[in-house]
Amino acid sequence: MEGTGYRVVFEKGGVYLHTSAKKHQDPDSLIAGVIRVVEKDNDVLLYWAPVEEAGDSTQIFFSKKDTSGGDSCTSEEEPTFDPGYEPDWAVISTVRPRHRHSEPARGAEPGSPRGSWTFSVSLGELKSIRRSKPGLSWAYLVLVTQAGGSLPALHFHRGGTRALLRVLSRYLLLASSPQDSRLYLVFPHDSSALSNSFHHLQLFDQDSSNVVSRFFQDPYSTTFSSFSRVTNFFRGALQPHQEGASPDLPPAPDDEPEPGFEVISCVELGPRPAVERAPPVTEEEWARRVGPEGRLQQVPELKARIFSGGLSPSLRREAWKFLLGYLSWEGSAEEHKAHMRKKTDEYFRMKLQWKSVSPEQERRNSLLHGYRSLIERDVSRTDRTNKFYEGPENPGLGLLNDILLTYCMYHFDLGYVQGMSDLLSPILYVTQNEVDAFWCFCGFMELVHGNFEESQETMKRQLGQLLLLLRVLDPPLCDFLDSQDSGSLCFCFRWLLIWFKREFPFPDVLRLWEVLWTGLPGPNLHLLVACAILDMERDTLMLSGFGSNEILKHINELTMKLSVEDVLTRAEALYRQLTACRELPHNVQEILGRAPPTEPQSPSPPVSPLPLWPTRAPLASPPPADTVPQPDSSLEILPEEEEEEEECADS
Repeated sequence: MEGTGYRVVFEKGGVYLHTSAKKHQDPDSLIAGVIRVVEKDNDVLLYWAPVEEAGDSTQIFFSKKDTSGGDSCTSEEEPTFDPGYEPDWAVISTVRPRHRHSEPARGAEPGSPRGSWTFSVSLGELKSIRRSKPGLSWAYLVLVTQAGGSLPALHFHRGGTRALLRVLSRYLLLASSPQDSRLYLVFPHDSSALSNSFHHLQLFDQDSSNVVSRFFQDPYSTTFSSFSRVTNFFRGALQPHQEGASPDLPPAPDDEPEPGFEVISCVELGPRPAVERAPPVTEEEWARRVGPEGRLQQVPELKARIFSGGLSPSLRREAWKFLLGYLSWEGSAEEHKAHMRKKTDEYFRMKLQWKSVSPEQERRNSLLHGYRSLIERDVSRTDRTNKFYEGPENPGLGLLNDILLTYCMYHFDLGYVQGMSDLLSPILYVTQNEVDAFWCFCGFMELVHGNFEESQETMKRQLGQLLLLLRVLDPPLCDFLDSQDSGSLCFCFRWLLIWFKREFPFPDVLRLWEVLWTGLPGPNLHLLVACAILDMERDTLMLSGFGSNEILKHINELTMKLSVEDVLTRAEALYRQLTACRELPHNVQEILGRAPPTEPQSPSPPVSPLPLWPTRAPLASPPPADTVPQPDSSLEILPEEEEEEEECADS
């Protein structure tokens, strides 16, 4: 948008000011506005105005730099905002904006309380930009000026922090502070300023100008040789510009595609290897591995065979008890019999607990009554097209109901959550025994119980890990999904929640689960299965011009149309392709089980994995448990990435 003497190069609505210091904002304390980046009179300005003032973009007015050194709008009772610290819920600065030495815009009422919050600032006056901590609240940015004051925090209720930072990086060089990875230091685009910044940051022992020169010539090797640890780098960002490329477009900052991640966009993967699946393990092959006293021999090799080929249907009833931890791989036949007798007694004691509750008692036990009602409703519609469960008086439905109610007695804290019946149904179908099915189901729930926790933290973490894997494997697909407001991958939620139970035909689900239960080749193969499905559908998604609704519709229509063998073959190929990369980011190695988890910085479990850094084989040893992790000491040159940040709604 252009006008007389100015040009609007960026505009984003849904940018709010939170004017209350309360943790829970009331509607009156939220001021909706529009943020703009405007080129005007050889200067570039950042301008925010409430919606009543921002309606007519031709009436933009600008403040001039206040040289009075004071803030006449700030009362003595209002504390100033400390840009070095803010609570997780991100209250805005209580420092009022400076008086404007300009005419008011038409449409703004004089003395309007909301209009008094309007501000603009020249980009040359910015000293730093602070972004919010990763989390589930609205993302925000705090702008700190050269004078030391901070502007009101900008809360992006509709996303857009990444897009704004990307536009700002056209005019400024943004680098992460060595003391705080969430604080971007602002520098003009010239190498002398960058050299001076390196000097003041004391990142290098050698001459800073020489470092900058080498940085422009070969940023890749300079990064690894000069920085102790680099979390976000982009190989081509500072290389000589290609013919026809604009020389004044610097690398754009990268905000989290999912809270907690700083994605390395420079990973170069090798060719994807060819993978062939093996035939299923037969009863004869299993029997050859049973040694004296009924003990299984060569267990690692047996698990590898199950991973590469699955099990023949007639073998599943016995083998699943081992895969799900009901029976020990090392136990003898007599030990297994004794264990099963003990577990049978334990099961029926727990079943008797809810069986002995009278209707009068249950009326006074709302929790048990709620579980019973929910289980009856879910069981009545679980796999009813399967012959094992079809018909109105099918005994299999009664067994599903009894096992799930008994699980509520086994795991009081978790109880029953919708979706568990989907996980139990194939197990009961295979074992065809109430007690065996219960204990195998308990073993499965040990793997996935976090999926059903009320906080949904495990599901959010898995979606973040899936996004991280997908960005390393296929950045263009991630960019496309981001551009269509689907970058949060929420359409994969059901996949991960019940391990693709509703995506494949019933026999394929049995094959998929037994492969995943081997734990090979790493702990999160189900995430690579999701990546494999998206990889198979990438051309359809990207070449068809789908929007967010069409993407969701297409993913849902894949149900029962996928081949489990094709998906498993591709998932294993993706795993081999990733693990063959010697510069695989540390957090990707953690997801794949190739590196020990990094110690969190707080005793509470992290919402999502810790920030990435590139590593070279061999892997570095993890820090001692009693060592407090130190802030990243590197300078972060931010890569050019996506447009907008969206939150994944709880399902």
